[in-house]
Amino acid sequence: MKNLPLHYQILIALIFGTVLGFIFNPGEFSLNNISLTLSHSESGFQVIEEDVKKVRTEYQFKDREELLVRFPEFEKILAKGEPKKPVTVEVTERLIHFIDSAKKYELSYSRKVNRKTILTTYSAPNGEELVKTYPRWDAEYKAHGTGVSYNAMAISKWLGDLFLRLLKMVTIPLIVTSLVTGIASLGNAARFGKMFSRTLLYYLSTSLLAISTGIFFVNLIRPGIGADLPGGTGSLSTGQDSVSSIFLDMADRLIPTNIIYSLGEGEFLSIISFSMLVGIFIILVGGKHAKLLTDFFQAGFEVMMRMTMFIISLAPIGVFAFMFYAVSSQGIEIFKILGWYMITVFLALLAHALIILPCILKFVARRSPIEFARAMSPALMTAFSTASSNGTLPLTITCVEEKAEVSNEVSSFVLPLGATINMDGTALYEAVAVLFIAQAYSGVVMPLEQQVLVAITALLASIGAAGIPHAGLVMMAIVLQAVGLPLEAQGVIIAVDRILDMCRTSVNVWSDACGSAVIERFR
Repeated sequence: MKNLPLHYQILIALIFGTVLGFIFNPGEFSLNNISLTLSHSESGFQVIEEDVKKVRTEYQFKDREELLVRFPEFEKILAKGEPKKPVTVEVTERLIHFIDSAKKYELSYSRKVNRKTILTTYSAPNGEELVKTYPRWDAEYKAHGTGVSYNAMAISKWLGDLFLRLLKMVTIPLIVTSLVTGIASLGNAARFGKMFSRTLLYYLSTSLLAISTGIFFVNLIRPGIGADLPGGTGSLSTGQDSVSSIFLDMADRLIPTNIIYSLGEGEFLSIISFSMLVGIFIILVGGKHAKLLTDFFQAGFEVMMRMTMFIISLAPIGVFAFMFYAVSSQGIEIFKILGWYMITVFLALLAHALIILPCILKFVARRSPIEFARAMSPALMTAFSTASSNGTLPLTITCVEEKAEVSNEVSSFVLPLGATINMDGTALYEAVAVLFIAQAYSGVVMPLEQQVLVAITALLASIGAAGIPHAGLVMMAIVLQAVGLPLEAQGVIIAVDRILDMCRTSVNVWSDACGSAVIERFR
């Protein structure tokens, strides 16, 4: 393995982790049919759950919203008005998986009511709390939640997180030293302004192209029509306040009140803006002081790159662990339920990554897309397995400079900035997900003016999204609020978010790399 090129090592680890993940996937566990009886109580609503063994469990809910989050099966019944008499529904239930993830347990299960499948995902800080909330799963948790497969998943998750922590350890010092060095080496502020404006133009253009691609596919395939999601119905709003608040919040985060705090908390917008200002004022000061500081940051950059190369040599181990965990923890039932939604996201991401960006490489950057993709393959496969563009940044810089032969002057400026504000895959994903949810709730395609609002909000939200796993879900809440859709709908999407996150992160990194080639051509 040591004699193989790094991208082959990573590819072998990715395939090997995928195969073992399927072998260790614990599969699905069928549970007995149950009956759910809804009635009014003094404090709101009461639900009595009874299985075939006549074991009864009572639940109390304060209001309709709290009830539907736990039991979406009653949504259509309550839509007709609150029942005057107790109402019973028969449910066929299937446990999909327990996941020991990020120091918490996650339970996913599906229920069939009147031939319609409803998927629910629940997270708890530990197994005991999960069983306390869902007492019917006590025996299933003891039988399956602590077995060999789940122990293997927990170990692989820990090993993958350890590798990601190593990458994150060098990310911030690498960003600071590379940005300051790259800007200071430009020699004058005019060259910086020219590079910054071209970089920003590229990022905005590709993000808008990505969002437009996502909107095209979601209107073509219409994955939400006929889908059954929890959370009630939503009325579409104008969302003007949401868009303005996103923009103002980003402007605030560009100016840190305490750069030491921003460095410690990993506030990348603040770190990048401060580093850019340091580089600019090194140019303006000039003389021996500028040379001293430039040499200092250059030395720091060289040290961080050497450390990064050591960590990158461990990439096959991290990729194997992440792929093993991702494949072994996903139940096939989830993909059946959300199949059309996933296909829409995949096709849109593929169109952007394999058609739009290569065309930009070919006709704008004048580079061979195939050769450039081969040079970036280690970074792209690492981005896919870790689902973290910030964590992959050290490897991205290395591939762009050493394999794609882009100058350090360009890569040290374009890539850190792109890892923070250029999120083509995330912007595309958020637009598709929100329009999918809107279709599921309304039963029709969202009006054009609302789709434009989604596009603008998704663009702004993607700029502020952190380059970490599942950051897109956090920012999606902003887009959902902008058009008045219920946040509970995210509960279903979370079940398949990991695999989609891996795909969109690869597109994010691929777009950043293509951007460095474009700016290199016109510098």
